[in-house]
Order: sequence, then structure tokens, then C-alpha cells
Amino acid sequence: MLNTNNRTPKTEYRIPQMPLIEIREVGTVKDVRRGIARIKGLPSCVYGQIVQFSQGTKGIVMGFNQREVLVIILGEEGDICVGDSVTSLAELLQVPVGEQFLGRIVNGLGEPIDGRGNIAASDMFSVFREAPGVMEREPVTEPLLTGIKIIDLLIPLGKGQRELIIGDRQTGKSSIGLDAIINQKDKDVLCIYCWIGGPQTALKKIIHILTQRDALKYTIIVSSTADTSAAEQYIVPYTASALGEYFMYKGKHVLVIFDDLTKHAWIYRQMSLLLERSPGREAYPGDIFYLHSQLLERAGKLKAERGGGSMTFLPIAETLQGDITGYIQTNLISITDGQLYINTSLFHEGFKPAIDLGLSVSRIGSRVQYPAIKELGEGLRLEYAQYREMLRMTKLRTRLSAEALEKIKRGEALHQLLTQINNNPVSVVEQIILFYAFKRKVLEALSPPLLKKFIEGVYGYLVAEDSGLAGLLQEKKELTADIKSRLDRIMVNFFKTTLPIADCISVSLKFVPMLS
Repeated sequence: MLNTNNRTPKTEYRIPQMPLIEIREVGTVKDVRRGIARIKGLPSCVYGQIVQFSQGTKGIVMGFNQREVLVIILGEEGDICVGDSVTSLAELLQVPVGEQFLGRIVNGLGEPIDGRGNIAASDMFSVFREAPGVMEREPVTEPLLTGIKIIDLLIPLGKGQRELIIGDRQTGKSSIGLDAIINQKDKDVLCIYCWIGGPQTALKKIIHILTQRDALKYTIIVSSTADTSAAEQYIVPYTASALGEYFMYKGKHVLVIFDDLTKHAWIYRQMSLLLERSPGREAYPGDIFYLHSQLLERAGKLKAERGGGSMTFLPIAETLQGDITGYIQTNLISITDGQLYINTSLFHEGFKPAIDLGLSVSRIGSRVQYPAIKELGEGLRLEYAQYREMLRMTKLRTRLSAEALEKIKRGEALHQLLTQINNNPVSVVEQIILFYAFKRKVLEALSPPLLKKFIEGVYGYLVAEDSGLAGLLQEKKELTADIKSRLDRIMVNFFKTTLPIADCISVSLKFVPMLS
């Protein structure tokens, strides 16, 4: 047997702790011009890598050759001089994200600019994060209500969709985005407004509207105004997407407005020319399509295993004299799931929002609509198109048939129903009531003042007289036989109590039994 008691005790050897050695590449600034720095050295850098100048300013590697590295400067270039040292960091650009950003205004780097102190971040997300894969997504089936009647009924949007808002300047494109944000109050949707290269005064108006309508508390404003660096204006939509992705992967629903991507394309063209890249069509670089497709593909609806959240994009693009065949405009139309085209002529006629139904489309379609909205919206697009055609005929002919006059009268009622002032979203229940009355062919018999009175007062009357019906519509969002009967009764009582007898005479004879 082995004698285990006589074993030699083990000798413990301790390896002395060596100090940690950090290896970094250091280069030298050769030239600084218009937000672009040319660096000598940094042989191991990669595209998109972060570098830091000796003053603490950071930059992004945007190109390189055998002689030099091209860097866009994230911040002011005034303190950077030729000969300064530049250190490469082993990281890509990241921004802070988290719940604490709600209600705040930040710049393109996620830093607060509203004067309310620092923001405690929950995490760091890559700015140029990859979009979710196909197997992580599921079809868009939930509606995203904007509170704009013409959109919710005729061009429905879904959670996870990308819908382009396109039109000439000063035609109400930003107002549509703001109305969509305001309508998300008390709903399970968080909002991000991304301001790209616009004036500071216009941004202040947007902030004032959101504050006034109590919408800023569930909104993040990511701003890079025209006086900021080109690099910051370039990354600001990606920063907004990263902030939205944090909430999306937490299982929440997010709405992001990009205002606007035309200016973003201009900034990227300017940067590319300074980086001496080969210009293509309209002097844009060859990867301009990839630039926006990479950004907009980050929207979508995730599967339940990935949290079930969604991120909806409403990018804005500007046209010149209504031309939607421009390079950037056609790129964005082909990338997105539909477009809302703002017609300048309609805008000057007073039809607001001035959405041209002939050129506007939602490729998601009616599958995201509630049953009642879907039923009431059927045929309205064609009916309105026929009305516009009849109006053109009245300019050529002095006499029209009775059928044509009836269509014009009905079209005028529809025109007045679809007209809506800014920052005044309409609830889904109110939309159901108004367009149910239109389907019942009650409204065309009213004069414009009486129709306006009906539009403004019938919803409040319903809530006061039959609040249970309003709650039922809010819950079911479908038109059962019982609901239709109760709506008919409400309309009859509303006309009896609000319209004078003399005005009732102006109603068509076929509706007299309903009012009796």
C-alpha cells in the first residue's frame, strides 16, 4: 500500500501581476477643411471607426488610401490644427439610450441640448446598427391611427410601416407628422421627432406645439439644425433610429418622423464631394440609395420572441414644383411602403391636409384597418375622384345633368368632411360617426354652415346622450345592427334638437321621415 502520509507538500508559485498594456495607433493631422480632417498614419483603421483628436473632439473614419485617412469631425473643427495627434479607438460610434430620454431634446450624439442637465442612460446602442433580419419580423397587422381622417380612412398606416410624406416646401408636410404624434397621447406609442438641417426658429415652433398639446412627455426630439456640423447632420437620423430601437426591442411601439431626408441627402452629397468621391447623377455619390435604404430598413414589426415591438417611420421629402421624379424622391418612394403626396394646388384651394388621393398610396392596405373604418372607407376614394372630375367639367359646361349635380353635392359634403385643421386630431369613434352619416346619405342635403355645425357637434352630442354607445364603438370598432340602429337614433335626435325648422326644410324630402 502507498503511504499517503509521507507525501511532499505542494509548492505554490504565484505569477507576478503585469500592468495592463493598451496599444493604440496614433496619427497626425495633415489638413483640416470644412469638417473633413486628413490624417497621416493609423494604418489599421476601418470604415466607421471612431478616432479622437488631442483636444478631445471625436471623428468617424469615412475613407482611406495608402497615404492618408479621411475623417469627418463630430463637433467644431476650430480647435483642431495641423500637426495635432489623433488616436484611433477600438470602437464604432455609439449613442446613449434609455427611458430617461423621453421628454428631452438631444443632438446627433445623444447629448442633451435643452438645458435641463445630463441624462442617465440605460444602455449604449450602435448608431449604424443592422436592421432586424427577416426571421425576426412578422407582418404588419396593427393600425397606427394618425387622427387625420383622410389618412385613417383612405391611406391607412400600420405599426412597423414606412410611409413617405412628399411635397413642395411650406405645404404642411411637417404638420402631418406633428398631428400623428399628438394623436398618440394616452396610446401605447412613443414618438421621436428627428430634425435634420432645418432652421432653429422652425424647430422652436415644433417644440412649442408639442409642449402646448402635452405631447412632449412621450416624445424625444433629436435635432441637428443647419448651424451644426455636416457630420452631426449626417448621423442624426441614425441616432434617432438607435433611440427608437431601444424601445422596440423592449416590446414597445415607436413612431419616428424624419424631417427631412432631402436635406440629409444634400449633406451627404456635400461630404462625399469633400471626401473626393466620384460624383454620379445630380452629383450624388453612388451609394446614396444604400444610405437611405440602410436607414429605413430598421423599421418593422418584431416577432413575439423578440419582444413584439414595432418601429414606424414617416420620412419627409421635399419636391421642387411638384416633381416627384427627382433622384432622391424616386429612391425614397421605391424604398418605402407607400407615400402621401401633398399637392400644392389643393393646398392653395384650402383643402388641408392637401393629400392628393390619386398619387398617394399605402401598400399595407386595408388589412390594418378596424372593421368599421374599413367598411366606411370603401368606395370613398373613387367617389372623391369623380367629384374632382365633375368640378373640372363645370368649368367647361354651363349645364349638367341631375346625376352630375347630385354627385357634385355629395362630393362637396365629402370634401368638407375630409378637410381638417392642423393639430386637431380626430378620434376613431368620431370618424366612425361622421362617415357613417355620410354613408347614410344624410349630409349632402345640408348647407355648408349646417354641415359644419354637424361635424363640430355630433360627437359631443353622442357622448352626452349615449356614452355607452361611444364606449362600445371604442371597444368593438365595428358596425353591428344594434350599433347602426343606435347611431340612426342619435342622428335623428341631433337634427331635431340643433336644427331650426326653417333649416330642416332645406333637407331633401327623402330624409323628412327620418327627421319626423
